[in-house]
Amino acid sequence: MEVIVRDNNVDQALRVLKKKLQREGVYREMKQRRFYEKPSEKKAREMAAAIRRARKVERKRKERDGGV
Repeated sequence: MEVIVRDNNVDQALRVLKKKLQREGVYREMKQRRFYEKPSEKKAREMAAAIRRARKVERKRKERDGGV
């Protein structure tokens, strides 16, 4: 990842870098890798995330179709 520092403005470059890292999910991944996660726990976490995504998509679809 690369950020260009313009006019010696390091603060702005840091802000841009942090935003890029956040968007890429680096912070989330670092937090997850801080401790070892058993494969069964990883599978359960990923399944729960998939269920949440599916429910959200279904909720959005119902909302869009007017089925409130």
